[in-house]
Order: sequence, then structure tokens, then C-alpha cells
Amino acid sequence: MNGPENTDGTDGTEGAEGAEGADGANTPTGARSWAVVRLLRQRDAGLYLVGVVVSGFGTSALWLASGVWVKDLTGSDPLAALCLLAMWAPTLAGPLLGTLADRVRRRPLLIGTNLVMAALLLTLVTVEAPGDLWLLFAVLPAYGAAGVVHDAAESALVVSAVGPALLGDFNGLRMTATEGTKLVAPLAGAGLYAAYGGAGVALLDALTFVLAAALYAALRVHDSPPPPRGTVRRARTAEGVRHLWAHPGLRLLVPAGGATMLCAGVNGALVYAVVEGLGHAPAYAGVLAAVQGAGSVAAGLASGPALRRLGERRFAAAGIALTAVAVALRAVPSDPVAWVSGAAIGAGLPCVLIAALTAVQRATPDALLGRTAATASTLMYAPNVFGLALGAALVALVDHRPVLVVLGVVLLVVAVQPALRAARTDSRSSSEANPA
Repeated sequence: MNGPENTDGTDGTEGAEGAEGADGANTPTGARSWAVVRLLRQRDAGLYLVGVVVSGFGTSALWLASGVWVKDLTGSDPLAALCLLAMWAPTLAGPLLGTLADRVRRRPLLIGTNLVMAALLLTLVTVEAPGDLWLLFAVLPAYGAAGVVHDAAESALVVSAVGPALLGDFNGLRMTATEGTKLVAPLAGAGLYAAYGGAGVALLDALTFVLAAALYAALRVHDSPPPPRGTVRRARTAEGVRHLWAHPGLRLLVPAGGATMLCAGVNGALVYAVVEGLGHAPAYAGVLAAVQGAGSVAAGLASGPALRRLGERRFAAAGIALTAVAVALRAVPSDPVAWVSGAAIGAGLPCVLIAALTAVQRATPDALLGRTAATASTLMYAPNVFGLALGAALVALVDHRPVLVVLGVVLLVVAVQPALRAARTDSRSSSEANPA
């Protein structure tokens, strides 16, 4: 287990942040700067990160190629767009799917999930005509569901692999690996599709799943046994939701992440309007996406030391505030401003997500961690899709620049609550340390 649940009504993340702050204050600067090196030297952590890169590469390649594949076979834009929806929709069932990660041993679950998906992807080599697309649309939801189960099991198992002290560094490196992969995998997938068609991309993705399964099989991490099947209460899907709601720190950070991702979705839907305002062709959106991805890579590398120095709530608040200013600046029709704001959004947006996931991992008992992590992911990432839909509607009705300014203001409001809670914690700690 990661630690006992709080039963005294205090905010459990206050203690965690206090510990982090102490670590940041007492650990020499050189030691803090070597945290990432120490993490990478850990065999299991290294295997995990390689697995993230391998599986992320295949997923990003298939994400782009599946839409192009459907478009080429049918000429239909709506059907091509359904590919993304089919892969994303299972995340709404995160609390239910995440329960599986608490009912069985997690390492065998990770291995089995990857092998099953490799087998399913191999069936896509038979898709050659529009009449075969039912198979693709059957595999894609299974792909999304497997991803939810995979992430829940991995989030729970990684705590044993790296330990609580380095969770922030690991989650930051995981973000860096994921975003770095997104910078190159879509282009590689497009090139592979052009050369060998959709079947070639499916074979590549199947191979990445097999490699990921081999990496997880090589782990030597302690895998806690699941609770007895007679323990009905622990088996309930809703326990993850209850834990998030009962824990004051998680009840603050997870909704803040969801609100931030809602605004990020609206912002994302406005990207082509921003590009048009800059006087460029739609393809210029790829340049802005690359700049934003580079910002996310940098944020991932810096997140571990920043979490130790600032604590989870201040780190989240700072990232949301940076995103707020950057989103509002996108209303300025200037290329240099667009590049700077894109990099700042990339750097600021992941902060609340990394902080919330790290807090969940530290504050949740092991027996609940799979479903709690999956529930938190659903609550944080699902609003992004609703934001995309809202942004698409708004851009058709009003000018995008006032919308961007309003989004910046909303994000600043979201940043206030974690900042105030952190300030109250500092004040309380100071009062206790220096009683009158």
C-alpha cells in the first residue's frame, strides 16, 4: 500500500507536500539534479519508460493512419473522424475498466493485455475494401479499452517500481517520453502507410505490443496479490470515486485537471482559426503542434525537481496560470507570439496532470489504486473531448480572439483554488512551527 488513508479530516496531500518541500529544502541541489539519472539507473523504471516509448510509438502511428485508411477506402470525412471517437470512447468507462487492475495481479495483466492487442491488430491485415471496415471499427474500441486497463495497471504497479520519492520524476519522464514520441510517430506512421498501406501500420503496432509485453515480462517489481474475492467492498467500482471525493487534496487537484483539460479542448478546436489569423495555410497547425510538444517535453523533464520544490498544489497552480496567460496571448496575430504561447501551453498544461496523478499514486492504498487512477484519468481527460465540441461550435459563431481571452480568464480562476490552498497550508505550517 502507498500509505494509510486519512481519517482525521485533514488534507493528506498537505503532508505529502510538506514532505516534498522538506526534501527540496534539505536535499543538496546536485542531488536533486541527479534524481532523473538515479531513476534511469533503476532497472524496472528504465524498462517501464522504454515500454512507454515503444507502445506510444505504435499507438500514435495507428491513430493517424486509421483515419487516413478509412478516408482512402470510403472518401468519408465523418467515418474517418469516427476512428478517433472509437479509440477514445472506452475512457468513459475508466472507473469500471480500472477495477480489473485491482482484481488480478497487475504484471500478468499488462503482459496479457499487450499480447491480446497484438493478436487483434494482426486481424487488420485483411482490411482491403470498404466492406472490411467493420473489423477496424471493432478493433479500435477494444484498443481504447485495453489502453485504459493498461494505464490503470501501470500507474498502480509503477509505485512499487520507483518508490514514492521519485514518482514525480517518473511521471514527468513518462510525459516527456509520450510527447516526444508524438513528435515523430505520426510522421513515421504516415510514411509507413504511404509505402505499405494500413496493414503495414497495423503490423508495426502489433510488433510494438509484443515488445512491450516482453519488457513487462522482464520486470522484477513486487506485484501485490489482489484482495480476496470475498472482500466485496474492495471490489466495488465506485470505491475509486469515493476515495477521490473523500480525500480533500485529490478532490481539489483532479477537478482542477478536468477543468483545465476542458479549456484546453476549446483552445485546441480554435487552432485553425488562429492559423488563419496569422495568415498561414492550415498545415501551419503542425508547426504550432510541434512547438507545443517541445514545451511538454521540457515540462516533463523539469517536473520532478519542481514538484519537490513547490509541492503538488503550487506546481499545478503555476502550470495552470502559465497556460492561462499563454492561451490569452494566442489572440495576438503574431508568429513569434504564437510560437512562445504554444511552447508555454505545452509547458504549463501537463503540470496539473502530473501533479494530480502523482498525488493519486501517493495518497491511494494499493488495493484501490487501479480503479482510482482510472477514475481520475476519466475525470481529467474526458472533458477535453467536450471542450473540443464546444470550441468547434463557438468558432462557427464568434471571433476566436475574444474566446481565447475568456479562456485565459477562466483558467486563471481555476488556478486560484490550488494556490490558495497551498498558501493556507504554508500559513498553518508556519503557525505550528512558531507558536505565539
